[in-house]
Amino acid sequence: MTENSVGSDAYKDSWPLLERPGFLVRRLHQIHVSLFAERCAKFRITPLQYSLLSALSELEEADQTRLARAVAIDRTTTTGALKRLEVRGLLRRVTSDRDRRSQACRMTPEGEALLAAMEAAAHAAHEATVESLSATEQATLIALLKRAVAAHEGRQASGMPSA
Repeated sequence: MTENSVGSDAYKDSWPLLERPGFLVRRLHQIHVSLFAERCAKFRITPLQYSLLSALSELEEADQTRLARAVAIDRTTTTGALKRLEVRGLLRRVTSDRDRRSQACRMTPEGEALLAAMEAAAHAAHEATVESLSATEQATLIALLKRAVAAHEGRQASGMPSA
């Protein structure tokens, strides 16, 4: 047995992959993205684009920085996603009512219609993600995820906004 194989055996038993929170959160995210893609395919919207449209629906008008913070992604990723939504006519950039020097995004009637049309399918994807859990377990999971996220806000990697 080589020195590396001894180390590998010792490590193998030290922390199983299925006991690691980061692995499980990433895996559940992959599952959710797949469920979202299945249920929302006809809308040709990614989960990120759906989140941006949802945030814009709540905010009514927001600049790129505010939207990036609302969905907890970096500005570069936000820029690309917003451009794709704008090309599809789902949002438009306007001079901000709050600051005439800056551009803000507003959802178009087409964007509002798409968001409304997607609501049931997107909701079904979220429900399917946790369907194996009881209603109480689902509420507990959401509460624990919120608590974990809140505990780490502001400590994100450089370039990531805190929501």
